[in-house]
Amino acid sequence: MNLENFVEYCLTKPGVKDEFPFGPDTLVFKVMGKVFALSGIDDFDGMNLKCDPELAIELREQYDAVKPGYHMNKTHWNTVKVNSDASDKKIYEWIDHSYDLVVKSLTKKQKDELKLL
Repeated sequence: MNLENFVEYCLTKPGVKDEFPFGPDTLVFKVMGKVFALSGIDDFDGMNLKCDPELAIELREQYDAVKPGYHMNKTHWNTVKVNSDASDKKIYEWIDHSYDLVVKSLTKKQKDELKLL
């Protein structure tokens, strides 16, 4: 996976916008204003993804590519390295999981708005 694949995949999700709230080097993806993925863009080697806390522990035990979220709440975020022992298919599944977690946390009004997009 490369940066272009990552960006294209995240932007296919309903209601997703990309922005640079932490400066020009960190690309952040939000759904309805809430972060679900972010990555450095200069030397792309992975991303931070939101994750269910129990699953986060399992993934860290199973994959060398998955570590506690760098500069994030380590209970709810993983840093996932690309081109390691996790396939691109798995990483796409984890991006989906991150997006779905954030969507689940939205208010009913936000979920209704999202359905219209």
